[in-house]
Amino acid sequence: MISVVIVSYNTRDILRNCLEALFEHSRGVVMEVFVVDNNSHDGSADMVKNDFPSVLLIANNQNLGFAAANNQAFPLARGNYIILLNPDAYIRPLSIQNCIKFMDSTPKCGLCGGKIISPAGTIEPSARRFPSALSKFLALSGLRGKFPQSRLLNYYEFGGFAYTKPLEVDWVPGTFTIVRKKMLDEIGVFDERFYIYYEETDLCMRAKKAGWKIYFIPDAEVTHIGGASSKTRKDKSFDNKAAQVLIFRMRSEWLYYRKNKGVAGLLSSAGVELLWYAARFTKNLLFPFGDAGNKRSAAVSIIKQIVASLQDTKFGSFSPPIPW
Repeated sequence: MISVVIVSYNTRDILRNCLEALFEHSRGVVMEVFVVDNNSHDGSADMVKNDFPSVLLIANNQNLGFAAANNQAFPLARGNYIILLNPDAYIRPLSIQNCIKFMDSTPKCGLCGGKIISPAGTIEPSARRFPSALSKFLALSGLRGKFPQSRLLNYYEFGGFAYTKPLEVDWVPGTFTIVRKKMLDEIGVFDERFYIYYEETDLCMRAKKAGWKIYFIPDAEVTHIGGASSKTRKDKSFDNKAAQVLIFRMRSEWLYYRKNKGVAGLLSSAGVELLWYAARFTKNLLFPFGDAGNKRSAAVSIIKQIVASLQDTKFGSFSPPIPW
């Protein structure tokens, strides 16, 4: 048996499509499915209860975040493997079966992730190295985006990797992953200080430190809409891809760096981002061409959020009370 855990927040129709695809493309697989609903206000929990009676529903009365919601289901899961699936990720044929096959044949693998495909049919980054101040600079400067095939400039996402064979990596996105229950029993579940973002990166870091391996595999695929739950937060600003809530990403990032790389790691990452946006502000102040005014305002807004998130987390040593 395998266990599938889906955490939902205000994604009723998308969640329905997710569950339909999961059941359609996993026929013959013995599995149990958990939906942990984080106090949705769009009828998501009722939809699951009425339309998918076999699904084990955990309906929270507040939004606990991604890490804590998954952790609610982990102790109840009876499978040897636990599949984490975002509600905006639609399983493709044979993906579940291929995940199980790979895990069965690779006993040192504690966690693996599949190929993430956009609705337009392009492959999204599905294999990554652990983040660093250098990888942040390469992303902010646009060098990573301009040279996605470069092994040097896009080393963070294994630039040039064709996604056609299994690859041992540092971490994989939590969009669609399969986790060995034995590994969770050994190293523990998600760190609930991460309300959202970086919880999977931290889990993979702990797994590798404990001697487990992390893999990307190419023959397990999902179609991923991206940011479906986050986009329901109309009160927050988002990154330039409109997928992550900026202040939440920053908080979790500082928590991750402080925990795994100490004060020096935190200051290097936060410092790169602060300096980058300070430089953008200065450039558009000294050379006020075109859309310079809006660019200055955007830079100031991000700088304020960096400072606020550092204060909120006491420089990465404290997780603000939930819900964020």
